[in-house]
Amino acid sequence: MLSSILTRPLTLPNLLVCLVAALILGALTAMIFLYRSRHSASFALALALLPMTVAVIIMLVNGNVGTGVAVAGAFGLVRFRSVPGTAREIAAIFTAMALGLALGMGYVGMAVIFFLLVAAFTLILTAVNFGGLSRTEKQLRISLPEDFCYEGLFDDVFAKYTSRVNLERVRTTNMGTLLELTYHVELPGGSIPQEFINELRTRNGNLTIIIGDVAEKDML
Repeated sequence: MLSSILTRPLTLPNLLVCLVAALILGALTAMIFLYRSRHSASFALALALLPMTVAVIIMLVNGNVGTGVAVAGAFGLVRFRSVPGTAREIAAIFTAMALGLALGMGYVGMAVIFFLLVAAFTLILTAVNFGGLSRTEKQLRISLPEDFCYEGLFDDVFAKYTSRVNLERVRTTNMGTLLELTYHVELPGGSIPQEFINELRTRNGNLTIIIGDVAEKDML
């Protein structure tokens, strides 16, 4: 079961078994890693096709694993030259490459076992939100006129509506006429009370207030 099914020269039946297995495992890998995560359709398609592509490369280099991994790695990392990838996406690509490597060498049983373990582990950790943020954690952005003293300005409001607050950064906007304060806050229950927004507006001159989920890129 764990031995290679490929022989030299390659036979059509064995080639088709490896390529079909690569397509199936690639599609399932895309479904597993993109579950409950934001992604583009193009990335999902690329991830599904990557195992078969790597498998063909390994077959074409006649079993020279070093050359095959170098070429496949170059293809796999092209995405990240222009669009920054999350750690989850990088893990997905390396998993797909590992599947393609195994299938390119004919180890179908090993590829299936590896996929099942990775899939189970990924789904379990995703279900328990392992290492993720609590739903009660939010990012709050408040705009202020540049001549406002922001230190302690919202302390009583935060004490009333939040269980934890941290000022992450202060920056100038609108040609230096405004300040933008970015806070990481924790709201009991995870809901955003209207009264909380109203009281902040009375302190910042009714300028822009934005509150929402913490972006994943802000946590890297």
